[in-house]
Amino acid sequence: MISPRAIFAASSGNARGIAWMFLAGLIFVIVTGSVRHLSSTIHPIQLGFLRYAIALIFLAPVFWRGIRGYRNRPHRYGLHIARGLLQAFGVMLWFYAMANIPVAEVTALGFTAPIFATIGAALFLGEKLYMRRISAVLFGFAGAMVILQPGFRAIEWGAIAQLAAAPLFAATLLIGKRLTETESNGTIVAALGLVVTIALFPPALYVWRTPSGEEMLWLFGVAGLATLGHLAMTQAFRCAEVTALQPITFLQLVWASLLGFFIFAEEPDIWTWIGGGIIVVSATYIAHREARARRLAQEEKPT
Repeated sequence: MISPRAIFAASSGNARGIAWMFLAGLIFVIVTGSVRHLSSTIHPIQLGFLRYAIALIFLAPVFWRGIRGYRNRPHRYGLHIARGLLQAFGVMLWFYAMANIPVAEVTALGFTAPIFATIGAALFLGEKLYMRRISAVLFGFAGAMVILQPGFRAIEWGAIAQLAAAPLFAATLLIGKRLTETESNGTIVAALGLVVTIALFPPALYVWRTPSGEEMLWLFGVAGLATLGHLAMTQAFRCAEVTALQPITFLQLVWASLLGFFIFAEEPDIWTWIGGGIIVVSATYIAHREARARRLAQEEKPT
């Protein structure tokens, strides 16, 4: 039996986690709008490289603490490298999608990442694929099809790129959740930034164009905000259960739609909203059932 004190502690942690995730969502939408603005003049791959390279400047204090103290150093180098490489490929695809399809559509298709995370947890973490999980995954993909409308309109390469990026980001989420068991928030974000920067350097050189002074100011803003967003998201996962955080991500579609409408004159169609809603409901259902299963398992444990 779980004690009332434990339930209160979990609720308090969920409230803090929701606040952190709400903040992260707002930051990421601002970053998305800034990237959309810059993508009109800078190649998406170069944008991805500069975003992470400049972020290393903001993370310099974290690297310094890591050098000075064993506690803040990374302990699971293999996981950090794997996560960084997956993130690098996902970033290239995401920046390409941002440059070619509406902001709201990028955001809505990005909601498929938790669906892929469910599949990944079964394949790589040994979790069972119960019927409820399979059903939720199928509904999530149905939501993506509602947005894309294959057979009714031409599917843009930007949408394909975003769908391809989703499983990569899902894998980084799973690895990031595992890393919170042994690593600090700063170490997780700093290691990710370092590996992604190194991985994106060669392709960025191939398409390089020296940014103007104004573009560099935008890039510094994007890098700083994105770093803060990742720190806030990592703290949210540390504080709260995934089931409490998942519905908050749907607000990103609201912010992204408002941003696209008022800044870029993009009006998302009804299918983007319907498909995005289906995806979020599916992901939320998965998170709810998994949290319930964990609680039942804890209650059945002998005390």
